[in-house]
Amino acid sequence: MLSLLQKLRPWAKRLRTDILSIYFAARDPRTPWAVRLLALAVAAYALSPIDLIPDFIPVLGYLDDLLLVPLGLWLVLRLLPPPVLADARSRAQALLERPRSWIAAAFILTLWCVLAASLLWYFWGGGAG
Repeated sequence: MLSLLQKLRPWAKRLRTDILSIYFAARDPRTPWAVRLLALAVAAYALSPIDLIPDFIPVLGYLDDLLLVPLGLWLVLRLLPPPVLADARSRAQALLERPRSWIAAAFILTLWCVLAASLLWYFWGGGAG
């Protein structure tokens, strides 16, 4: 099981880099319009929590994620002009290598918790009554 995870980790990292790359390529003016629209659609579908087939449907729910996203990525990566793809990949890699600020993440999470607690208090604690 551990060896399977070791094999999947680089694949998942490459998938994340490719999704970011097609997002950046779709915003590049050198990308043809048809490829740009396809790239935006694939990136939006890959990053969206909404699926074509919901995940709770046995087998089919995950099959769309396992087939549609990689096939869409493959198609977009093949259709992109090489200089655009190279620039997009370098931008994606630079973004993924940036250090993450755990303090900023904790601050934002705290803001969300305070907002949620305030709404709960307002609606159920006596503020709206």
